[in-house]
Amino acid sequence: MSKPQYFALLGALALFLVLYFGFDTKTNKQKTTEPSHAVTAESAGFESLLADAKAHLEADQSAQVVELEQKVQNATSDEERVAALKRLSGLWYDLGQIPVAGGLAEQVAEIENADTSWSVAGATYYNGLVGSQDPVIRNYCASRAVKAFESAAALNPKNVDYRVNQALVYAENPPPDNPMRAVLLLRELESKHPESASVYNALGRLAIKTGQWARAVERLEKAWSLDKKNPNTPCLLAKAYEGSGNSVKATEFAGICNGAR
Repeated sequence: MSKPQYFALLGALALFLVLYFGFDTKTNKQKTTEPSHAVTAESAGFESLLADAKAHLEADQSAQVVELEQKVQNATSDEERVAALKRLSGLWYDLGQIPVAGGLAEQVAEIENADTSWSVAGATYYNGLVGSQDPVIRNYCASRAVKAFESAAALNPKNVDYRVNQALVYAENPPPDNPMRAVLLLRELESKHPESASVYNALGRLAIKTGQWARAVERLEKAWSLDKKNPNTPCLLAKAYEGSGNSVKATEFAGICNGAR
């Protein structure tokens, strides 16, 4: 598998597991490396994050980055430039500099202007959000993830998952001026797409997060009735039933969850 293919798969897999299951699937290496105190709320942006990340590289890592950056600069076509950017993004992801990886994935999306490319960018930023405790990085990644998922939805409005993922970004990092933004967006999606299992999975996940076990079970059972092939639902149901104290159902769905993986 090529590095671009690997990174695309990694982004999709991480989004699949983190957004829908709510589990921490990253190794310590993949957790977001926090920036130095030189990156402030006023200066947070791709260039400042990139400069800070480069300042913490070891010699061999720096050489790999320089080599790939040179390939980006020397690219003679969009195809070559995109391939080099994806490899560079994947390298920064491996180094734990996930917000930087997101910035490069966003550059890919700007060139390709495809909904799938914007979705990968959004997924990468989301992983940077959940992997960081630094409020500056969290706010930066959240705002960029929302933009990316909005761009994906604009290009392919029929794909409800892009708007669902946008809502889950809001759930992870609620806007100070509208802390209920995630719930309101998901309720809107529920009214427009009552047959979408993804919407009910997201609503169930939010209920789990707030300890509303009965509501979580109700929403997730709805998702399960809509789509028995969705691998996310049984895993969430296992967690919801465990929280509600129904060990029999929790064990039943945990078995289905493990079989679906």
